[in-house]
Amino acid sequence: MSRLGRSFDREFRDGAVRVVNETGRPAARVARELGVCEGTLGNWVRQDRAERADRG
Repeated sequence: MSRLGRSFDREFRDGAVRVVNETGRPAARVARELGVCEGTLGNWVRQDRAERADRG
């Protein structure tokens, strides 16, 4: 079965996560504005926070 969906480059993902983290706006709202699935952006944000916790 082929994967249906879009792929986003690292720069786009990092930028979307940065918007959520720096502005404090809800990930769901940012996702709608960027045309990304809410769950996808939520996953990116969770992964970023976990990576930061591991580093800190």
